[in-house]
Amino acid sequence: MAVAVRISPELINAAKIHGRVNHRSIPGQIEFWAKIGKCLEENPDLTFEDIKEILIGIEELNEGKGKEYKFG
Repeated sequence: MAVAVRISPELINAAKIHGRVNHRSIPGQIEFWAKIGKCLEENPDLTFEDIKEILIGIEELNEGKGKEYKFG
């Protein structure tokens, strides 16, 4: 469900710049920031890099590229 929200011009400009670097649209960049921020807020002991690697791992599993990890 799409919802219209007001976003400051400063945030839009920042998203435009970062989005170009990361090959994302402005809305895609803002969604990425929101997703990362939510994950960090829910997991304060994890770093940005930890969250990013977890999200990459989830996408790899969703594409069937996961491998079973054997302990020991």
